[in-house]
Amino acid sequence: MIWNVPNTLTFLRLVLIPLFVIAYYLPYDWANVLAACLFIIAAVTDWLDGYLARRLQQHSAFGAFLDPVVDKLMVVAALVMLAADPEITRNVIDARLFAVVVLVIVGREIAVSALREWMAEFGKRSRVAVSFVGKFKTTAQMLAIPFLLWRDPIAGLPILRTGEILLYIAAGLTFWSMLLYLRIAWADLVRVEPAGRDKRGST
Repeated sequence: MIWNVPNTLTFLRLVLIPLFVIAYYLPYDWANVLAACLFIIAAVTDWLDGYLARRLQQHSAFGAFLDPVVDKLMVVAALVMLAADPEITRNVIDARLFAVVVLVIVGREIAVSALREWMAEFGKRSRVAVSFVGKFKTTAQMLAIPFLLWRDPIAGLPILRTGEILLYIAAGLTFWSMLLYLRIAWADLVRVEPAGRDKRGST
């Protein structure tokens, strides 16, 4: 059944993405706070749909496809908007470093997704399943983005700077986890393919 509880939560998270983007660009002082709250709601539903899928045994191919796609869309949308925001780039330690970090995180998501799809062709997708390093990366990333979105100090705490540092940590873990995935898949990547098996350029 496609419309079980976990998949419904995932679909609702998909609906939140355009609302999140609109909220971020609203011409009000509280727009960043609203965007941060919407991102937090999306992050909570991400955890909740995974928990319910395991608890209720409601796994599906549709959910396995849609959940990571929605997660990546939400994260990439947030990072691209932050990197293009003059208020953010004026206040980070180095705007160029911040842009490179965003590029590393987005590039890693594309590369690892492509690697998993390629490994799935050989029935070896489980070999590049999410690692503990990947989970730590996701945790740091999902903490960093709301801090950067909120950006305003709370009780004197430097929220923007804290988010920036967490994002740099996430970027380091991102690069490390990508190297781990590549090491696991390297033997298959360099294996000589039989004639007719080359699929370069296909989509």
